[in-house]
Amino acid sequence: MSGNPVGVDNTSRRKFDKEEYLERARQREQREKDEARKGKERGPPVQRQPLKHRDYEVDLDSRLGKTQVVTPIAPLNQQAGYYCSVCECVVKDSANYLDHINGKKHQRALGMSMRVERASLEQVQKRFEALKKRKDPSAFTEEDLDERIMKQQQDEEERKRQRKEKKKEKKREQATQHEPEDVDPDIAAMMGFGGFGSSKK
Repeated sequence: MSGNPVGVDNTSRRKFDKEEYLERARQREQREKDEARKGKERGPPVQRQPLKHRDYEVDLDSRLGKTQVVTPIAPLNQQAGYYCSVCECVVKDSANYLDHINGKKHQRALGMSMRVERASLEQVQKRFEALKKRKDPSAFTEEDLDERIMKQQQDEEERKRQRKEKKKEKKREQATQHEPEDVDPDIAAMMGFGGFGSSKK
């Protein structure tokens, strides 16, 4: 064998082409500037609606007490839990489902911001008028209140009277159960006692 080993000389430092990397850096900076300009040209950010009152009833107890077969290959809307069709996700229990539908992610998917619209004076006045119209003014009077109080007192007195009658009836039943049977007085005297019952009748 010869004295010179055959192989790769890897003892020297790696050399980089500085011109190539400078050119790459310039291209990257140019791309970032172009993207920033495109972002500004897109226009203002999306204006979202303020939060609105929910116009539907949230169904939490329709599936209470029901059993369901769960398979891993079932579509999301047939899996166990509450399915949100807007966000396409499944939430496992009702508390988390309520948190989800009231949360930021769900509201954004519906196109709403988490800010509440400030009501004007006119809107508040209209709301009061609508509530006044909905509430029947003749539905409640002082006479009605007096009648209801009297009826409630009469019902309470009737309940008390019935309770007293039940107690008296129980006492009568107990008294009839504990009455001594006809015991021969000679035998009772011979045994050393006069009777089993009390002297009261």
